[in-house]
Amino acid sequence: MLEQVWFPLVITLKIAITSTLLVALIGVIISYLLARRDFRGKWIADVLVTLPLVLPPTVTGYVLVVLLGRNGSLGEILYDITGWTILFTWEAAVIAAFIVSLPLMVKTTTAAIEAVDRDFEYAAFTLGRKELETALFITLPLAKKGILAGTVLSFARAVGEFGATLMVAGNIPGRTNTMSISIYSAFQAGNNELANLLVIILITMSFASMAITAKLVNSWKI
Repeated sequence: MLEQVWFPLVITLKIAITSTLLVALIGVIISYLLARRDFRGKWIADVLVTLPLVLPPTVTGYVLVVLLGRNGSLGEILYDITGWTILFTWEAAVIAAFIVSLPLMVKTTTAAIEAVDRDFEYAAFTLGRKELETALFITLPLAKKGILAGTVLSFARAVGEFGATLMVAGNIPGRTNTMSISIYSAFQAGNNELANLLVIILITMSFASMAITAKLVNSWKI
């Protein structure tokens, strides 16, 4: 029983943490561009980023399979260069988690950045600060509550990801069987004891992350 719980827990945290780090970095950059820049095709970029939020996870997973498969447009290039196929690996699960959780980060962080009073930025520009300095030391710190909220939501989404992960990483015991997939497998096998235990752990993890975040956000004055 311990092994049936331990590996799914470890691989889920590994995937979720890796995905969240990527989402936090890339998501903040995208959010800043959407909030502070006007460019041709901006609405298309916004729609493309948001699309995985409304698509069924299996559709997102299928698109990733088509792109990342050995004969896919991206997968073929990767295979020709490295001889490695990414499908049915934990790295594929990271990509799936990243794609489905990125919209949560972008939407939350974009709103937070847009809420920052631009007078603070103009004052920094007047003092000779470059845009990058102003973004790093003025805009993003003032939007930190929204950034943290988006990061936690993205982490929670990555922890609970099922459909797209199953499509691109499969359910390989000891390799890609995440918590969500293990719960489904245990339920299908009639192992309610294992399923119940995994569900309790997953709920506890999600509740704890949300509670800690709420505590931190409420403790910040700005």
